[in-house]
Amino acid sequence: MLKKALTPIDNAPLVLFRIVFGFLFVCESFGAIATGWVKSNLVDVQMTFSHIYMDWLQPLPGLGMYFYFAFMGLVSIAVMLGYRYRWSMILLTLLWSGVYYMQKTSYNNHYYLMVVICIYMCFLPAHRYASLDVKQGRVKEVLAMPTYSSWILITQIALVYIYGTVAKFYPDWLDGTFVRLMYSSINAPEFFKEIFTEPWFYLTISYLGILYDGLIIPLLLCKRTRTWAVIASLVFHVFNSITLQIGVFPYFALSFALFFYDPEFIREKFLKKKPKMYPGDYSFSIPIWKAVFLSVFMLFQLLLPLRHYIIADDVIWTDEGHRLSWRMMLRSRSGYTYFNVVEKESGKKSQYPLEDKLSSKQRARLTTADMIWQMAQIIKKEYADKGLDVAVYADSWVSINGREYSMFIDDSVDLASVSWSYFGHNEWILPKPF
Repeated sequence: MLKKALTPIDNAPLVLFRIVFGFLFVCESFGAIATGWVKSNLVDVQMTFSHIYMDWLQPLPGLGMYFYFAFMGLVSIAVMLGYRYRWSMILLTLLWSGVYYMQKTSYNNHYYLMVVICIYMCFLPAHRYASLDVKQGRVKEVLAMPTYSSWILITQIALVYIYGTVAKFYPDWLDGTFVRLMYSSINAPEFFKEIFTEPWFYLTISYLGILYDGLIIPLLLCKRTRTWAVIASLVFHVFNSITLQIGVFPYFALSFALFFYDPEFIREKFLKKKPKMYPGDYSFSIPIWKAVFLSVFMLFQLLLPLRHYIIADDVIWTDEGHRLSWRMMLRSRSGYTYFNVVEKESGKKSQYPLEDKLSSKQRARLTTADMIWQMAQIIKKEYADKGLDVAVYADSWVSINGREYSMFIDDSVDLASVSWSYFGHNEWILPKPF
């Protein structure tokens, strides 16, 4: 296996992927500024909800986040052009990870996928051809790469689709409930919305979604069906891009098709001036530390999405184990949460003024246990800074996929005094009501 993994193959797919990858990050970085995403999520807010245990990671003050994203866009250009690639790729990984972990009001699975691929790209020789590093003499031009460079990215995207398929086997997906709700809320002319909410349409989309996610990787791996699979992917992702407006993800997902084709085919079609690679001219090895890191990281990617199976109750309701698990666009979650504060010494009770602290979007996201718990900790700290010791209780009601609102959090539990369990069940979440 190791010998096969180190076998030289043409590096055209990886080189082309680096260019596309960098370009998509350019679009993501400058697009976030142009569309107002940075303004609404990181500038015009009093606070952000970072990932738990990463509270130290906060947005830069004033106009700082505009400069942050502009700089990230410039670094992305450097990655695309292969300019000081090792450093620019590491820097892009840190910058994008910072954005991802400092806020989850606009949590999105593909943001996490981009973090994961960034980490892999730090270890892959994507700058050895068609790069400024080669042109300016910083690295020697190489026409080949070890086979594992393709295997890593194929395996990672396969995990995304496999877990995405398994997650869809639950009642509200199988009977079309969620897909109907999703398409009824999109921004489209009324004529199309009427079609999208017809049973024949949303049930077709529901099962095509399962078939696509479950079969796309095997079809791409098979030479006879590969091109048809790419065409199907193009239709699927462009349709999602137009109807669901989910940013660069559809095009990011399409770019992985490069690694399923014979590298020679990619070279001949897209890099016509690239000389032919002869395997006998190259011999690759891999340092032990690098092999260990990549193996452990891949194992982490394999196991992390399974954690919700060992946590009590249904992840659709509790949301525990939902993040980082490729549970993509599976359920509609709505609700509202209020916080009641009790000063322990005086017994004085009051309702915390969320409207004064959070944006409407942030308040709407207070339907998941982690963000509710974090808000309770924020309230506790705010009062502690005033010299007051308080208990914080949540009055939280949640609806899943349009059902009647049900109480989500045990309102007798002081959330300010309980710890967060990342890999276990938080007992103050009430049982699934349906």
